[in-house]
Amino acid sequence: MNPTSDQSADFRLDGKNAVVTGGARGIGQAIAVLFASRGASIHILDANAEGAAATVKHIVDGGGKASRTACDVSDSAGMRTVLGDIARRTPIDTLVNSAGIAHVGNLESTSEADFDKVFQINVKGIFNCMSAVITHMKQNRAGVILNLASIAATAGLSDRFAYSASKGAVLSMTLSVAKDYLQYNIRCNCISPARVHTPFVDGFIKKNYPGKEDEMFARLSQSQPIGRMAKPEEVASLALFLCCDASSFVTGVDYPFDGGFFNLRG
Repeated sequence: MNPTSDQSADFRLDGKNAVVTGGARGIGQAIAVLFASRGASIHILDANAEGAAATVKHIVDGGGKASRTACDVSDSAGMRTVLGDIARRTPIDTLVNSAGIAHVGNLESTSEADFDKVFQINVKGIFNCMSAVITHMKQNRAGVILNLASIAATAGLSDRFAYSASKGAVLSMTLSVAKDYLQYNIRCNCISPARVHTPFVDGFIKKNYPGKEDEMFARLSQSQPIGRMAKPEEVASLALFLCCDASSFVTGVDYPFDGGFFNLRG
């Protein structure tokens, strides 16, 4: 062991190619930007073409490497085409599944259409992306898959029926893939954040609590014992660890990122 070695070199992604879904904004955007700053070449997949283009421009203007494709992760054939094209051009070392949608409602207020829409994006979308890259990673006998789950996967949250069910599926898929592909040196983990201050939160508060935005923001922030929401960049820091070689011993793990939500309440 060399005590004078540069430990920061462990948290690098030089020469790695990373696909990030949902990279147009929020957590996915923060992950794409951070990974690029650590040496990875980024390919953003997002239905929001304008937002994805802005993220790519930000990365490239900062000296990084990035490209993007506008696509719908729930389209199985489309994702196989998109990811197949990327894999033919360059190895896919890392897949980050950050694309997802939220839904507010309990069992009675959740329509079948709402339920199907949430599962099409949050569950089938991740299934489609993992399915499209797994053969490629098996051939290379290496790869990292990181899925964004939620504390809703394992905690009872009010009015999050469909969303919680979808994130529970994400957690289960993560564990299954980690187990089935360990022999191919493919690692698969997930992160389960509590509330993160993203554009969705601001939009939700504005829509549902007009005139009481500040009060509601404070209330939602205080639901985490740490007293605030997480920042997308903080989630990205954990994602960097889980996708770089420093975490080569870590697979099949769900990382709570919850500001003390589970262990410090009450």
